[in-house]
Amino acid sequence: MDLLSTIWRPVVEIVIFWYVIYRFLLFIQGTRTVQLLIGLLFLMLVSVLSQWFGFFSINWVLTNFFAIGVLALVVIFQPELRRALARLGQNAAFTSMIKRGGMIDEIVKASGILAKKKVGALVAIERDIGLRNYIESGIRLDAVVNSDLLTTIFNPSVSFHDGGVIISNNRIASCASLFPLSQNADISKTLGTRHRAAVGLTEETDAICIVVSEETGAITVSVYGKMTRNLDADGLKRVLMSLLRPDETRRSIFDIWRSKHGRQSETE
Repeated sequence: MDLLSTIWRPVVEIVIFWYVIYRFLLFIQGTRTVQLLIGLLFLMLVSVLSQWFGFFSINWVLTNFFAIGVLALVVIFQPELRRALARLGQNAAFTSMIKRGGMIDEIVKASGILAKKKVGALVAIERDIGLRNYIESGIRLDAVVNSDLLTTIFNPSVSFHDGGVIISNNRIASCASLFPLSQNADISKTLGTRHRAAVGLTEETDAICIVVSEETGAITVSVYGKMTRNLDADGLKRVLMSLLRPDETRRSIFDIWRSKHGRQSETE
């Protein structure tokens, strides 16, 4: 019993540290923070080597640099720290559930309006894998997910209607973002660039992509490089509710929904 009580505390601490480090690395993925941390690690290595070889002048400079390094890091990483603290508050389970429900309703409403008008649209919803590289390729936004805003963004008379909208952390993070085009030769030739971009992004990430065709007005959802086409508003809402439902395996939910409703899923 004493041995068990001695072991469980270090195990819990290791798990906590591993989770914190994992979340930190996931948070900084695709940002300039990675390059800054690499530079900091390089300076630490130089400091150790200067001590080892007795380069006292270099060691003195680096020692004084690290003395003020904490304050410098706070200043340098101020935007990232602010977003991290904001994300902690926004990741509460109850708050997230409420926002997710409203977000889905707004996306479904906007998709239905755009489909009736046959206005092309491409929306990506970020999940576990960050989309910051793609966010930075477009016009940065930080707006509540709203159907009126989404329909305005994709209005053909608006200069930035091309490209995709990215929704991150239940907010519209960017518009006119560029997605990678899938090189899959099995993609139907009748489908355009938006569908190929949706598949390309979902081949590389676990994002959910929603496409509205400007030729037919059909609504398509792409996940894991697969597409389910010809959805109506109710079908789109069911898919999004299933895919964004916490504590379930997302791929299996998508497959269950697809088989239940008899939708034909195609690889694009």
